[in-house]
Amino acid sequence: MADSEHPNADLRALIRTIPDFPKPGIQFRDITTLLLDAAGFATAIDRMAAATRGPVDLIAGIEARGFIFAAALAAPLKAGVLLIRKDGKLPGATIAEDYALEYGTDRIAMHEDALVPGQRVLLVDDLIATGGTARAAVRLLRKAGAVVEQVQFLVDLPELGGADGLRADGLTVDSLVAFEGH
Repeated sequence: MADSEHPNADLRALIRTIPDFPKPGIQFRDITTLLLDAAGFATAIDRMAAATRGPVDLIAGIEARGFIFAAALAAPLKAGVLLIRKDGKLPGATIAEDYALEYGTDRIAMHEDALVPGQRVLLVDDLIATGGTARAAVRLLRKAGAVVEQVQFLVDLPELGGADGLRADGLTVDSLVAFEGH
């Protein structure tokens, strides 16, 4: 399928591909070029807001690029912003969740008082690849009592299976652009 035939082809054209980064064989999808384009970024946020199902109380963003999308979506959706960070980066009392990496584990955290149980939370990030961090973020939010039914991404790399894993966890997954390959 030609780029012009893809849904959101206008946004896809604003995302630069850098071959062989961070290692040979990887096609890095660089969203900074979209962020530099004011109209493109505004369009992406408008489309993500339009894809949001039902009212949400909070937009949770995953460190660091997810913060950009969470903050930008919060205004039109009239929601607060909840930060999900690497463990040890937040002041005050936190709750955390471990997740597997290719070699070893990592840990993400949020403030333990960041939400009231029962609040509806939309999780957003810039890109979904294998889904390990996003799935851990959903577990963390649910452990805190959040109602998480939908996750959104600017970019999906479907061959890596992250979106499918989130769907298997009972979530609606939306992304504006998909790129085949790694």
